[in-house]
Amino acid sequence: MVQPLLFTPLPLRSVVAPNRVVISPMVQYRATDGVANDYHLVHLGKFALGKAGVVFTENVAIEPRGRVTQGDLGLWSDDHIAGLKRVASFIKAEGALAATQITHSGRKGSTPRAFEGAVLNESHAARGWHPWEVVGPTADPAAPGWLRPRQLSAVEIGDLVSGFAIAARRADAAGFDVLEIHGAHGYLLASFLSPVSNTRNDVYGGDRAGRMRFPLDVARAVRAAWPAHKPLFFRVSSLDGADGWNLDDTVALAKELKAAGVDVVDCSSGGLTGAATAAPIKRTPGFQVPFAARVRREAEVMSMAVGLILDGPQAEAVLQAGDADLIAIGRQALYEPFWALHAARALGCDPDYTMWNPEYGWWLEKREHTLGRR
Repeated sequence: MVQPLLFTPLPLRSVVAPNRVVISPMVQYRATDGVANDYHLVHLGKFALGKAGVVFTENVAIEPRGRVTQGDLGLWSDDHIAGLKRVASFIKAEGALAATQITHSGRKGSTPRAFEGAVLNESHAARGWHPWEVVGPTADPAAPGWLRPRQLSAVEIGDLVSGFAIAARRADAAGFDVLEIHGAHGYLLASFLSPVSNTRNDVYGGDRAGRMRFPLDVARAVRAAWPAHKPLFFRVSSLDGADGWNLDDTVALAKELKAAGVDVVDCSSGGLTGAATAAPIKRTPGFQVPFAARVRREAEVMSMAVGLILDGPQAEAVLQAGDADLIAIGRQALYEPFWALHAARALGCDPDYTMWNPEYGWWLEKREHTLGRR
């Protein structure tokens, strides 16, 4: 049979993704002082065992105040490299590309875990979770009742550009194959893009070019710091969910990102105010695929589709339509860690369990014979 596109390797600069399945960054709140531990190894390792082509860690903060929560991973110190290197090494040993995402939470930092509310309070303090200063393009909070950020100066913005670049060098030292810049969901870079949150009147505000300046400075600085042979992704909220940033803006940004050396635009949406992934449109299977499709066609850059892509045939249809180059699986992978292997079975390209590790596949093929399914 013809090999499905989902399981056709994809060259990305000098590395090759063995298939088009990507595990999205998904925060787990289990780090201590930003350091990866056994939990992260097991959590991410199972996706590599499940044969996803690219496995992302959760977002890693470029400085302590850039964390979303106290339990987030970090890359603001060389002390973080060893723990992440252990994770990356295991992922690569299982045949996947190891990836990480660098971020700054901006005005949406210093929050409790998502399932514990939006704002730190006395009950969190009693468990050792305490607030810290948050920063943003202005002093406006992300939502009523949230912490009021301090407006960043132009000098501080320059320092943060350097901070992203330094984090990229640490990601390389940790052995990651792929790096993504988080410019979505209302975090710092996204808050500069939208005119709803960025009402500055200096060179980092005003028209779209001014609002894109900081994110593009970051992209250029990271590209210069990140090895030339390794691919760079950028995640964007294609629509900001507040009627400030739209798909026309995203296409314009994608063209500039491509010129800055970004290889893949990761097309998410929403989250400018309130919850990190608050969607501006109704959530239905593949609801964000049209964003990736338009970016791919009009900006002529590789795109990644994400958002309620639930099974292999659905993912294959997206690729066959030319709507994206990569398929990112998030929550569905939490429900089904071996999503990629199950997708291969559903698409009929692994009837003998040969894609599985032999320690698993040998037993599963034997069971097929026992059950008379062959």
